Amino acid sequence: MLNASGSPTSLIATHFVSLTVAVFYLLAAITVGSALGVALSHSIVYSAFALMGTLLGVAAMFVLLGADFLGVVQLLVYVGGILVLTLFAVMLTHRISDVNVSNRAVGRLPAAVLVGIAFAWMVHVAGRARWVVKDPGAPAPTTYGIGNAFLRQYALPFEIASLVLLAALIGAIVVSRKAVKA
Repeated sequence: MLNASGSPTSLIATHFVSLTVAVFYLLAAITVGSALGVALSHSIVYSAFALMGTLLGVAAMFVLLGADFLGVVQLLVYVGGILVLTLFAVMLTHRISDVNVSNRAVGRLPAAVLVGIAFAWMVHVAGRARWVVKDPGAPAPTTYGIGNAFLRQYALPFEIASLVLLAALIGAIVVSRKAVKA
């Protein structure tokens, strides 16, 4: 094959993707594979470890796409807090591996059909959408802008959300204490 200047070119050299795109697709494949491990695993312990892979993949994609604050929050809150708590609860539960669940295959076919229909619809919508493509800007940290927004225009909603979370925490403590007394 010859290019416009008459020199030979190869098909391989003209179809390279950037390293960022390749890393993104690798992270996406790892994340989707781990999510499938969560959904299809028969062991709750393996499911929890696959969930860790899914959450780490999402955090890595956030960082790769320039949302460093969201990536760190994903890592600290979900992987560092919620997932570790879930793993401790699963591993400290007495004889969790001895539980036998009957009728495991019930509902798999309708669920697979529903997932297939939803996937086909999303592919259809993504194919018909008008995607705005523009050059990426220079990478810049996002934490300053988010901190400024939390302390200025979003201070009241941020404080209201913290009060709602505090009320939910107190409610959970009250419910669990009543369950222990009964």
